[in-house]
Amino acid sequence: MSISQTTETHAPPSKLLTGGKKLATSFVVILTTLLGLLVITFVVGRMVPADPVIAVIGDQADQATYDRVYKEMGLDRPLYVQFGNYLSDVVQLDFGQSIVTKKPVAEDLARVFPATMELATLATLIGACFGIPLGVIAAVHKGTWIDHTARVVGLLGYSTPIFWLGTIVILVFYAHFGLIPPGGRIYVYDEGLVQARTNSIIIDSILAGQWQVFWSAIHHLITPAIILGYAAMAYLSRMSRSFMLEQLRQEYILTARAKGLGQRPIVWRHAFRNIRVQLLTVVALAYCGLLDGTVLIETVFAWPGLGQYLTSALFVSDMNAVLGSVLLIGIISIAINLLSDIVYRFIDPRTR
Repeated sequence: MSISQTTETHAPPSKLLTGGKKLATSFVVILTTLLGLLVITFVVGRMVPADPVIAVIGDQADQATYDRVYKEMGLDRPLYVQFGNYLSDVVQLDFGQSIVTKKPVAEDLARVFPATMELATLATLIGACFGIPLGVIAAVHKGTWIDHTARVVGLLGYSTPIFWLGTIVILVFYAHFGLIPPGGRIYVYDEGLVQARTNSIIIDSILAGQWQVFWSAIHHLITPAIILGYAAMAYLSRMSRSFMLEQLRQEYILTARAKGLGQRPIVWRHAFRNIRVQLLTVVALAYCGLLDGTVLIETVFAWPGLGQYLTSALFVSDMNAVLGSVLLIGIISIAINLLSDIVYRFIDPRTR
């Protein structure tokens, strides 16, 4: 055998093979995470004292009807058998039927999730647009009244119960001043004017050219989004301040100042550039947190999203709806984190 053939035989794995291994590993981790999420939710759901059979037949049914429905729902089988049957259906994208709505869970999720995405997306944009500059400015003016004010604003947003703040806003700005709508997604007289194509009332109203419905949706969306955005702003400002303080202590900042570079280029062109990857990660985490943390604000503002749907399902132990909602949140959270990983590989070449 020649030297060239020996070299080719012992050549290192190609980039394609390495990438395939990483992709396979990521896929296994994702499946394991989702499976663990389903197992925990399923077991905890079966421990909830609410009786799903009563939710279906009512509390006036006789014992014979109760026993029949109990067996039809498969509740007489061992827990692992119930979970195995459910997992088999999920693989076929069948999430079962909701007890509350009497419709397939997949259809319900397609209807309610866009409303939650509208709310969480706008809240994240508000939080990022105000929180990140606030944190950077606070770090630059560390120890001054600007820094103290920013920290107090962030502390209030981080510690104030969101349902209490939402209730106070409704009492003041709706009940007293009449400046905001009481709740819901659009005004009653605007319902039915737009055909549901994407189930996002904002997108559907634009596609239909119904600008009255569009502004009605914005009017209803802006208040809960600001409240959620304030909570996100508190988190993002705190993290931005911490990241920026760490960068401002680095030697390259001292060198830039010694060379006479101005404050603005040092902060925004150099220091801020080096915290973009970290900020991208925390913004993704904040967005994921808002997607599964809108339960309280959706309840206060009667927002017909995933949070309100999940709350109603929990009250009657509608496990198909609960498991479907949790699985959807898990999938979206994983997808957002994977997307942020891909994006920051382009932002920072050192991570490639």
